[in-house]
Amino acid sequence: MTRTRDTTVVTPPSTIRPVQAAAALALLVLFWQFLSAGRIMVGEDATGGHGAGAIALHVTTGLLLAATALHGRRTRVWWPAALAAAVFVLTFVQAALGSSGSIATHVPLALVITVGTVWLAARSFRAP
Repeated sequence: MTRTRDTTVVTPPSTIRPVQAAAALALLVLFWQFLSAGRIMVGEDATGGHGAGAIALHVTTGLLLAATALHGRRTRVWWPAALAAAVFVLTFVQAALGSSGSIATHVPLALVITVGTVWLAARSFRAP
């Protein structure tokens, strides 16, 4: 009787759950940012809420960076952490552009941040 080892064992999801949670939180904050930005565009005074959302976005993308880095340490797959780091840094660039009133670059950069965050979220929730 021979014994074979099962090489298709799935690693436990111990480090992917924080990535999923941080990505979901970041997406919720992005949704808030788009809602408050829409209110600003139609002339309402929603800059306070939008500014608070920017701080929340810094926090959630920072959490996403930390979670992807911890997951990368475990899996040795580092591109998600690199993408999360880029998104995290871009949120600060985004805030500076918004504070200076440079809407022509603020809006397209918001889309870049959104695509990066959605990509990370989608990859974290896909089947192994």
